[in-house]
Amino acid sequence: MRNLIYLTGGARSGKSSFALHCAERYDKKAFLATAEAFDEEMQRRILKHKEERGDEYITVEEPLHLDRAVDAISKDVDVVIVDCLTVWAGNLMHAFDSDDLIMSHVERLLSVLKEPPCTIILVTNEVGMGIVPDNAMARKFRDIAGIINQKAAAAATEAWLLCSGIPVRMK
Repeated sequence: MRNLIYLTGGARSGKSSFALHCAERYDKKAFLATAEAFDEEMQRRILKHKEERGDEYITVEEPLHLDRAVDAISKDVDVVIVDCLTVWAGNLMHAFDSDDLIMSHVERLLSVLKEPPCTIILVTNEVGMGIVPDNAMARKFRDIAGIINQKAAAAATEAWLLCSGIPVRMK
């Protein structure tokens, strides 16, 4: 059965570790990374995540066109971890000025996820539980990430909230 598993939570809440745990039962695994290494600190984070995954995963790096990347996943892959939708939201904002263009990318991804090629584990950050940001760009990011999260969670067959390393099943 092809599931769409949605994992959300705050920063350092255990989402990525839980995603790896969810993928353990599958034989052929892929990891779809949305982050780009723009500086040394990010390079170290990416390297640490690669080390945590080990050699079991095929790694695909795609900062913008997640729909194409998911659609192109080999049919013999059993599970793909997409990490993470929040970074993807920031990438979309950086690449495109138009909200309509950003949302068209979101809709294309959701269209592919309706009939995923394998089980997909979506990792994202819950960014809407804090204070209202004090600037327009941060508020726009929070709003776009929130819309992406709502749509992805609605499409999911299973949804989890991670809080302080503890997974809580929502759906």
